[in-house]
This record gives sequence, structure tokens and C-alpha cells, in this order.
Amino acid sequence: MSDTPQADTRFNEFVYLQAQNAGLFLGQLENPTTGETSVNLKAAATVLDSLEMLAVKSRGNLTPDEASLLEKALLNIRALYANVEDLG
Repeated sequence: MSDTPQADTRFNEFVYLQAQNAGLFLGQLENPTTGETSVNLKAAATVLDSLEMLAVKSRGNLTPDEASLLEKALLNIRALYANVEDLG
């Protein structure tokens, strides 16, 4: 049995979905139902907290590409969150 993490496309899809949710909650994406943008910092914080927890719990169990994707998503979401929070 290999100790090398194996890629799982579901992981990438999950991270992309959560990043899209964060973008929606931070007013970066239009709501597909209303076509409008709005900010929900509480919901965005929940997404961010969930991805941060995932990063901690999965450390050492991700492929380099998966780890990079998660790290980039977290960096982007944190920056967007800080910008929106500063505006509020």
C-alpha cells in the first residue's frame, strides 16, 4: 500500500464549489436567481472557516496539485473577505 496521496477529482470540484460560494457571498458573483450581487459576511466566513478546517485536517493527505489549489483558494478568499470587510 502506497503512502503517496492519490488525486481525487471530487476534491478539486469541492474546492471550486466552495470558492464560488465564497465569491457569491462576497458580492463577486451575481446570484443566479436574481442576477444581483449582495454581501453576506457570515456565510462567507462559514465557507472560509470550512476550507481552513479542511486544510488542517487534510494536511499530508493531498497531492501537490490539490494542496496548491486549496492554498490558492484560501489566499484569494481571505483577500476578498478582508476587502469587503474593510468596505463595510
